[in-house]
This record gives sequence, C-alpha cells and structure tokens, in this order.
Amino acid sequence: MYVGTLSFDLLLGDVRSLKEKRSVVRPIVAELQRKYAVSAAETGDQELYRRAEIGLAVVSGDWAHLRDVLDRCERMVAGRPEVELLSVRRRLHGDDD
Repeated sequence: MYVGTLSFDLLLGDVRSLKEKRSVVRPIVAELQRKYAVSAAETGDQELYRRAEIGLAVVSGDWAHLRDVLDRCERMVAGRPEVELLSVRRRLHGDDD
C-alpha cells in the first residue's frame, strides 16, 4: 500500500472577506474529491482571507497510479484562474516507511 499527500499554498485573487474565500476554496476541494476520489480539505491559513492551504491524501496499491493521481490533482489546482499556486509539497510513503 502506498500513500501520497499534497499540500498547496495558494494566493487568492480578488477576495476581500472570509466568506468570499470560502466561495473560492470550497469548489476546489469539492472538485478534487469528486473528480479524483481523494481526501481533501482546507488545512491552513483559515484566518487569512487572501491565502489558503489545501491538503489532500490518496491511497493506492500501485506507485504509478498514485503518482498519476497526484500529478492530475496538481495540474487541476495550478490551472485554476482564481488562484495563484505559490508552492506544492508532495510526500510519498510506501510499505517500507
């Protein structure tokens, strides 16, 4: 069994309140969950309205599948016009860890 995690540090565009922030972050989290069957949530910077951290995790029995899912998730978030992807942290764990 293999586990992969991604942590996205995002700068949000024209957002002036936490309510507006939620309207940007929630659809991204929902799409990650729906489209790629990963566990995803806003994991940091909750008190800041122009920054967001989204974390996700996925479990797979195959390294190639795990990397493919993580790559697709990263491309999806990077391609969202309403956010600027500042950094991505990727971690992979296998049976030997």
